Amino acid sequence: MSPETLAQLPAINAGLNSLATVFLLGAGYAIKVKNDEELHKKLMMTAFGISSAFLAIYLFYHFQVGHVEFKGEGFIKIVYMVILFPHIIMAVGVLPLILLAIKYAIQGDKEKHKKMVKWAYPIWLYVAVSGVVIYFMVFHLYA
Repeated sequence: MSPETLAQLPAINAGLNSLATVFLLGAGYAIKVKNDEELHKKLMMTAFGISSAFLAIYLFYHFQVGHVEFKGEGFIKIVYMVILFPHIIMAVGVLPLILLAIKYAIQGDKEKHKKMVKWAYPIWLYVAVSGVVIYFMVFHLYA
């Protein structure tokens, strides 16, 4: 892969996280407001596919370039760390929650699905949104 193409991957990933956020919010609206299980399922599986593509590209990118340092200093570095640390912890922990929520949905176990989603959904949203914020901080605001 050319260096120019590799350099575009963080922006692509920010776009994927933004799309995942839109589909997650749409899925929440579909089930909570519209009570449309079929639309909810389609939107959630699309969000899952988008987030899966994100993860594959993210891992590929970081295997190629390694760690990317945040160049901000002082107070903004503290702000960055306050966003980054929970993002990392939640990003690692959310995948098993998402997979269990999908498993329970496929099995038709709505009670277990709802219990899992109480945790998975807000964590997934935080990870997706904070990922975009982190991208802008690292690659645009303090590049």
